[in-house]
Amino acid sequence: MKKIGYLFFLFAFVMNTNAQEKTMQLSLRQAIEFALENSYNAKVAINDIESAKKKVWETTTIGLPQINGAIDYQNFLKQPITVADINGDGVNEEFIFGTKQNMNVAVTLRQLLFDGSYLVGLQASKTFLKISEQAQQKTEYITREAVINAYGNVLLTESTITVLESNIKILQKNYNDAKKIFENGLNEEEDVEQLEITLSSLKNQLNNFKRLETIAYRFLNLAIGNPIEVNLVLTDTLDSLAEQNINLNLISKSFMVDNHIDYKIAENDRETKRLMVKLEKSKNLPTLNAFVNYGTQAFSNEFTFFDSDQRWFQSSLLGVSLNVPIFSSFGRKAKTAQAKIDLENSDIRLEETKQKLKLQVESAKNDYQFSVESYQTAKKNVDLAERIEKKQRIKFFEGLSSSFDLLQAQNQLYSQQQNYLQSMLDVIAKKAALENALNIPIK
Repeated sequence: MKKIGYLFFLFAFVMNTNAQEKTMQLSLRQAIEFALENSYNAKVAINDIESAKKKVWETTTIGLPQINGAIDYQNFLKQPITVADINGDGVNEEFIFGTKQNMNVAVTLRQLLFDGSYLVGLQASKTFLKISEQAQQKTEYITREAVINAYGNVLLTESTITVLESNIKILQKNYNDAKKIFENGLNEEEDVEQLEITLSSLKNQLNNFKRLETIAYRFLNLAIGNPIEVNLVLTDTLDSLAEQNINLNLISKSFMVDNHIDYKIAENDRETKRLMVKLEKSKNLPTLNAFVNYGTQAFSNEFTFFDSDQRWFQSSLLGVSLNVPIFSSFGRKAKTAQAKIDLENSDIRLEETKQKLKLQVESAKNDYQFSVESYQTAKKNVDLAERIEKKQRIKFFEGLSSSFDLLQAQNQLYSQQQNYLQSMLDVIAKKAALENALNIPIK
């Protein structure tokens, strides 16, 4: 029995440990930090950089010595016959030259001495590495904003559930009281029915938001790189984050477009096009290669190549190869012209990116300022709506107002409550968008 009890305790301990391992407590800052290392996009961006580094080395090795070995073995199943008139009498004699079997072993060292395309390719590979590194930085900005929005959506859903539960509790009491008053013949049945309709609607909304809460948590898990089933406990609240994210100094912050990651990416795209022009021009230059070869051959009518008395005949060769492009029917000229057009287009796109980024900052500043103003207004309005609804509720039960007056006050309150919650999320989300537009580094 003791053994069974011990096993049961051990099983319960393991299950509890596993449950704890699947629960994470996260502030918004912790969620962002976790996502920057573990999100799916972050992992792919890191792998892209590693791949780009390998690409740089792959391109570099083209200009380094290349050594290749070769072993050739031949066995004539039927040897070729040569005929010749040796005696000059018109009769051809048959001759077999060479042995039935032969083997050739060779090692060749090749070295590229000059190739304009190689030099341009080496520059292009380094540019490609820079593009991959900038893509990772861009991914970090996108990840930060995505996590902030996902985290905020969870808090919005939870806050909405809390507000709905509070409203339902109050409305349920109102409905019960109104029903008792109606049963005593002191009010209209329509008043009770009106409260019942509103109560049913709120309960449906509550059930919907409870389902959305699960989905919101799963989206947050997806954004930070977790399995979607991981249980998350968020330590920040919507109210606290809204207050923390009010910083109107951002509105007056100067913007340096040349430092923006999107502008740098556009610049690198232009650099890529410039290298393509250079590549096409380099194809008009000659290429120079050198090689040295060492080999040994053996001949035999039987397979005796591994015998100690087998004779091997050695040879070596040194050579230089120069390839000079002379005339391509203007094909190379046409390719160069196309590359120049692409470069001109990239200049146009670069200027377009510059203007777009400036406009994006202006728009983001306006959106952020509006979100802060809306939040402050919504905060006042929800207090006013609560007082109005409370007064109408008192008047209704005192018989001084109708159920429609109470319904109007309730709907106004519910609308202002939702506006207030949404305004808090907007402050958080719009600040994240403005920080990305201003290219503020991730801390």
